[in-house]
Amino acid sequence: MNTLFFKYAIEIERTRSITRAAENLYMAQPNLSKAIKELEDTIGFSIFERNSRGVFPTNKGLAFLEYAQRILEHLELISKLANAENSEYQNFSISIPRGSYISTGFLKFLTNLDFEKELNINIQETNSLQTITNVMENKFNLGIIRYQMVYENYFLDYIADKKLSYEQIWEFEYLALMSKKHFLAGIDKVEYNKLKHCVEIVHGDTCVPYLNVADIKQKNLDDMPQKRIYLYERCNQFDILNSISTTYMWASPIPESLLKRYELVQRKCVYPNNKYKDLLIYPKGYCFSAMDKKFIDKLYETKNEVSLKQYS
Repeated sequence: MNTLFFKYAIEIERTRSITRAAENLYMAQPNLSKAIKELEDTIGFSIFERNSRGVFPTNKGLAFLEYAQRILEHLELISKLANAENSEYQNFSISIPRGSYISTGFLKFLTNLDFEKELNINIQETNSLQTITNVMENKFNLGIIRYQMVYENYFLDYIADKKLSYEQIWEFEYLALMSKKHFLAGIDKVEYNKLKHCVEIVHGDTCVPYLNVADIKQKNLDDMPQKRIYLYERCNQFDILNSISTTYMWASPIPESLLKRYELVQRKCVYPNNKYKDLLIYPKGYCFSAMDKKFIDKLYETKNEVSLKQYS
């Protein structure tokens, strides 16, 4: 039995669509349909049934998919065990939010690796929902998610539903990040209503489990005038802040080295629901590798440095 077909079936169940599953798997739809038919013929029953609302598992199909997921997880663990036996092989993967202290911690971790040995490093910056999916589907070993604490119950329920474990990294308040040339840069604590005259830079793919993305955006838009630049990556944000002195963005506390490099400052600002939390997530029963532990050490080292600087 071809266990690759298990992955195909799981993707169909996740997307509820053969067309979308084929796109995500980078394969032609007829080939995917043929593979599922071959799998169903092998096991002797239908995994899916099709109706006007999409593709849904049969009762036996649900049980099969649960077993298939376990088999793939165990195969992944076997692969990791084999790699762990090879001291020459450095393997690490993580899905993270667009947080500067996290990326700085990752850079510290990276510069301490032995580049004379084999290595396979995989990192993705994305939103929290995609990170949860990445870890749940074993695309990444670890993940870090960030959420506004007003939505904490949604995230914790979603993590439990996806059978993931978590550890808190940091609870913090967002700070207003802006150029040293910004007209508010000389004020230690910025009044929230003063920011309505500025242009906010926002990461445009923020998501919350069980909530509509449009509703979340509209709620945020109701709070301030519509002067926003939406970004879907992190590389341009500091350059924009530095070049356009009327821009600002909300960010977790940032390492001093980055502030100096881009001539930026962070200022405290009191506004409603300004509490955020970062969590480290991983599959239940997951055993941290030596590489994982090295990264976590550098992550907390960076977090502590930034935190101490913030409150000193």
